[in-house]
Amino acid sequence: MSANVKSNGAVAHVSQKTDRYQYHDYYNIDELLEEDHILAREAVREWVKKEVSPIIEDYSERATCPHHLFKGLAEIGAFGPSLPAEYGCGGMDEIAYGIIMQELERGDSGIRSMASVQGSLVMYPIYRFGSEAQKRHYLPKLASGEMIGCFGLTEPDHGSNPSGMVTNIRKDGNDYILNGAKMWITNSPVADMAVVWAKDEEGRIRGMIVERGMEGFTTPEIKGKWSLRASITGELVFEDVRIPAENLLPDVMGLKGPLSCLSKARYGIAWGAIGAALDCYDSALRYSLEREQFGKPLAGFQLTQKKLAEMITEITKAQLLAWRLGTLANKGKATPAQISMAKRNNVHMALEIAREARQIHGGMGITNEYPCMRHMMNLETVLTYEGTHDIHLLITGMDVTGINAFK
Repeated sequence: MSANVKSNGAVAHVSQKTDRYQYHDYYNIDELLEEDHILAREAVREWVKKEVSPIIEDYSERATCPHHLFKGLAEIGAFGPSLPAEYGCGGMDEIAYGIIMQELERGDSGIRSMASVQGSLVMYPIYRFGSEAQKRHYLPKLASGEMIGCFGLTEPDHGSNPSGMVTNIRKDGNDYILNGAKMWITNSPVADMAVVWAKDEEGRIRGMIVERGMEGFTTPEIKGKWSLRASITGELVFEDVRIPAENLLPDVMGLKGPLSCLSKARYGIAWGAIGAALDCYDSALRYSLEREQFGKPLAGFQLTQKKLAEMITEITKAQLLAWRLGTLANKGKATPAQISMAKRNNVHMALEIAREARQIHGGMGITNEYPCMRHMMNLETVLTYEGTHDIHLLITGMDVTGINAFK
């Protein structure tokens, strides 16, 4: 089938695909979940099957962001699901948040990025560090999708070392003047506002809200990506941008502010990557049962069964890791190092499964008839952002030895 959908005001021809995905729970982990978790998962899965799966290959191939999905993400409660309902958010627990991210990334890592940036990197710091006036003004609009946000920490010359940032603010009367640039910012070209981190005149890291329309604030798009092609990415450029004092986040100072936001986002990624792995496994299992060679299904060969058995084993281990992390997060006991371990393990697991699943599909695995190659390309980015694979290894190393190997 095919359909016409509108994107950026233009009509695009999109190939429609039937989503045959079935969930896989080898260790009956559903028995550990609450009814609200299952209901949230089913609602998001239904939305992904209806709104994302039929169009995502086309948008990814054209490297175009499906902007219309922002509103749908808001309607299913994907923006700040674990933040308080009094601010228009979901009021759910951290396991529900993780499950929602898992279902979104099963559809596409870029779609999950759209949601996790909005909820974990924009709404969360406003809730955690913002004034009551900031919370009341911004959170309901962000939760409803009326406003889209982005998060400015990474700079052209400072990625894994955010403390080296050069973006800065200086006091000017009752305002502040912001100068600098941020790089690799999800949602930035379409964002209405940004939570930005900069150094003040004393060298202290401060958070602030920068709104589109402020003079000197631009958000050029980054082109030419081979990964996260359905997610829009750009820069944040500040040239003498005047920031009212009331736009600064009053309850945070120092690197702990942005790092706590990253922990929230990394937690969601640890769950989300499982969704990508499940989609690849599900496709490979079905393909191996339907595709025949040498007179029998591919699934009947020992090497194929080895691949499938190892894939579901690694997925199951990741599911248990994420569930336990979620129970700790619900109690406020999940440490940044524990989150780093889960993010690193689960993303690497998903990338390896995407590669194995692509092999099971043979030559068809490199086409957009199947999701494996798209997931594989996306996961190459997920392996790097919110802390690289190696940085998370060193975080665990520092945690178990007490020795900082970063310097």
